[in-house]
Amino acid sequence: MHNPTIPCRQRELPLLAADPRSELWQSITPTDFRENIRGGTPNQTTALRVAWNGAELRVLFDASDEHPWATITERDGRLWEEEVIELFLDPIGDGASYFEIEVNPLGTVLDLVLRRNRSGWRKDAAWNCEGLDVAVQRTSGGWSAELAIPLRSLTPETPHVGTEWRVNFLRIDRPKDRERELSAWSPTFVGTFHAPERFGTLLFSE
Repeated sequence: MHNPTIPCRQRELPLLAADPRSELWQSITPTDFRENIRGGTPNQTTALRVAWNGAELRVLFDASDEHPWATITERDGRLWEEEVIELFLDPIGDGASYFEIEVNPLGTVLDLVLRRNRSGWRKDAAWNCEGLDVAVQRTSGGWSAELAIPLRSLTPETPHVGTEWRVNFLRIDRPKDRERELSAWSPTFVGTFHAPERFGTLLFSE
């Protein structure tokens, strides 16, 4: 079983709009999420696109959803208890710690660092992704979220063409009258997203 690689294309990055139909995102081929436990097609799909410009990593989640919902508006609230998209970023790549950023359909943000310890993982919600910008919009088929992440907020070393980061991109969907569904760009095949051995590779490309 091979962990996936996603090329992160170098582009001029416009203002955030969370619009999958924009010129930027139409120039990049989307990658679809898979159901997290078995690796099949989710009931409600998510298309992922990524880009960068030397100073910023840009990520677009385009989620099909019959009923997008969330209630939490407090920064660093327990977003994972409702509907949310997530990304895990490990620039060093050693699996000992990684950044986690979550966004819900209201545009609320949770950002933290996870560090491995003897009993599992310790969450540090005191970390804020400095300069993070987020846009969310409802679409005709669901909702989309676009994140602009300053590279300096994650690493002192500026990535270059050929740099690789360990990453994963994920979604928790809680539809009405149905079971919760976990989906991911790189499925973990267990009941949790926190499995760094299943992270894929983000390849900074031209």
